[in-house]
Amino acid sequence: MTIIKEIPSKETYIVRQPVLRKGKPIESCIFEGDDLATTHHFGLYNNEDLIGIISLFKQTNTIFAEKNQAQIRGMAILENNQKKGYGEALVRHCENYCKEQNTELIWFNARTAAVGFYKRMDYQILGEPFDIKDVGEHYLMYKKL
Repeated sequence: MTIIKEIPSKETYIVRQPVLRKGKPIESCIFEGDDLATTHHFGLYNNEDLIGIISLFKQTNTIFAEKNQAQIRGMAILENNQKKGYGEALVRHCENYCKEQNTELIWFNARTAAVGFYKRMDYQILGEPFDIKDVGEHYLMYKKL
């Protein structure tokens, strides 16, 4: 059985590290703003096992005119569970949560390898690719809700 529920930021590290910060220290899994009251972390459990995570930050990107914005960060599915629809379930969960909070726009910096995944869910690229130090090439992507 698969469920998605809110989890504390520290619980995201066991998925963030092997997927997003492979070979880097656990400290690299701590994101600025992780523990703000406006930040929400969701975990996807298959049976009792945490296999996917996504974090939602109340963060405004001044490129966009919308007042109520949210940024997705740290979306990750453990490798042997990828390509099974879990990532999409987490993104949809965040979209629904944002709609309930009257969020007008979701944006994030997507790794180049993930752009196709997000395009299939109607996210659009804005601008040129850019490099995030020690992580790699990214694109700014967004969707109006």
